[in-house]
Amino acid sequence: MFAKMDDKNIRNILKATILKKLKRRGKWGHAHTSFDRLTSGIPKHLRGLAKEVAEELIKEGLLLAKPTSYGLEVSLNPRRKAEIEEIIEKYLKEY
Repeated sequence: MFAKMDDKNIRNILKATILKKLKRRGKWGHAHTSFDRLTSGIPKHLRGLAKEVAEELIKEGLLLAKPTSYGLEVSLNPRRKAEIEEIIEKYLKEY
């Protein structure tokens, strides 16, 4: 799926994949998951890029970060629900 894509398209698909994974698991607002678990299910050669994309999602405000004593936890920002669903629909409708 990723073989003939440029970096921007791969980043957009990874962004949508991470958001969809959290949405499917109901990780909105106060329901958190470990930042390290975001890349499970993503091909190994793309996991480093996926972590970068996840950090971008935090900076963009689509993911909420919660530092804990045992590591960083993240959840979807419920105030940006429409935008999150739009990103998922836009980049994953073909796949």
